[in-house]
Amino acid sequence: MIRIALVDDHSLFRYGMKMLLASHPDFEVVADAGSGEEFLSQLDSVRPDVVFMDYAMPGMNGAETTAKALERYPDLKVITLSMFGDNAYYSHMVSVGARGFLLKDSGFDEVVAAVETVSAGGEYFSELLLSALSQSMRSTRLAGDDHEEIIDADRLSDREIEILVAICQGLSTQEIADKLFISKRTVDKHRANILEKSGCKNSASLVVYAIRHGLVEV
Repeated sequence: MIRIALVDDHSLFRYGMKMLLASHPDFEVVADAGSGEEFLSQLDSVRPDVVFMDYAMPGMNGAETTAKALERYPDLKVITLSMFGDNAYYSHMVSVGARGFLLKDSGFDEVVAAVETVSAGGEYFSELLLSALSQSMRSTRLAGDDHEEIIDADRLSDREIEILVAICQGLSTQEIADKLFISKRTVDKHRANILEKSGCKNSASLVVYAIRHGLVEV
């Protein structure tokens, strides 16, 4: 049984999510909180495996709440929920350790996939989020507001780009190995090289890197 907590300042949304999650035989909603502060006060007693965390909340936002929760329980899996695929929101949550990202209009099948993926130690990015992130970055560039240093994507080999695209598609290491007819160890080696060359810390930041460099189409 996967123990789940909901953190969102909209009570109706929490209620709907709770009803949906309760319909799954392997999920148990052990807490729902209307603020980051309320969730942190419950954390020691409920000990969830997975947390659905809203980003924009009054008081302590989702990133601050996530950082404090992970300080206490580093194995906690946090899935960000947001109405907006904003690059700033995404990057902030990546930096504090969120493992999954969903827009609030995602379907329940995708919610289930996200919970199961992060529970197994993976990271999950919704297709809707990738599309929204791409649009957000495109708008930022058109407005002339993107001042981040861009790392040259040409330093990646063709094989590394293939693997990066597969990571962005949400494929597991085994699925990538099967698709490219290589071993899991080879995939892991290429992934380590991609992280080093891109300056990224995890798969979540690789998604932003890939979109920014036009390596994935969404």
